[in-house]
Amino acid sequence: MKKYVGLITAGVLSIGMLAGCNNANGANAKSSKTLVMGTSADYKPYEYVDTTKSDKIIGFDIDLANELAKRTGYKIEVKDLDFNSLITAMKGGKVDMVMAGMNATPERKQNADFTQPYFSDKNEVIVKKGSNIKSLADLKGKTIGVQAGTVQESIAKAVAKKGGYTVQNRNRVPELIEELKAGRFDAVIIEQSVAAGYLNNLKDLNGVLINDFIDNTTGSAIAFPKNSQLTPKFNEAITEVKKDGTLNKLVKKWFGISK
Repeated sequence: MKKYVGLITAGVLSIGMLAGCNNANGANAKSSKTLVMGTSADYKPYEYVDTTKSDKIIGFDIDLANELAKRTGYKIEVKDLDFNSLITAMKGGKVDMVMAGMNATPERKQNADFTQPYFSDKNEVIVKKGSNIKSLADLKGKTIGVQAGTVQESIAKAVAKKGGYTVQNRNRVPELIEELKAGRFDAVIIEQSVAAGYLNNLKDLNGVLINDFIDNTTGSAIAFPKNSQLTPKFNEAITEVKKDGTLNKLVKKWFGISK
């Protein structure tokens, strides 16, 4: 079920449309100063819901999006979608921007413009303890799970012939972990910072770094519609938060590290 969560309600219902304001895709009919941001809230600590506290989507991307929006004169409303439908939703005018730990791959660049990267991470292979999977050779004949539409899926498929394994996808990361625990997957590939949460809470799982799957060359970036005037505005804001230390504070808050 798709969730629609308004992180910032103040002014969202404003009917005073500013004729000269740039609204990226027309997705937001409420206020020309509110941007609808598409994300996939299954990717802790980037974006997720802590159901023990509320149904609000929180995380690193959410905090950063709000900071960047404030600096560019906008407010953010979040829409939760499956990761592999985010760019399509933006092209169809359902969201104005996408921020979901998404890398600016050549394929995605054909359908969207991207800002500069704001965070980079490595891919980690998650396996059950006692599986003896420590290298690519150990994956021969195994089944690897990946999130649909992700860089991890592309990398896993690119290496599949060499590794001799089968690749299957699921729409959400928690589904991957459940399939792994149930024995339907022998391994799953997700970003290291996301894997950390599962490894801390599920003591029967191990994390393995396999060089063939590590890809931290691009990093997460924000997607906008082609030729959107918002891209350079947010690009400038990203540069600002990098220079003044705001980005580093958010990285430390959500990832426990400094960049």
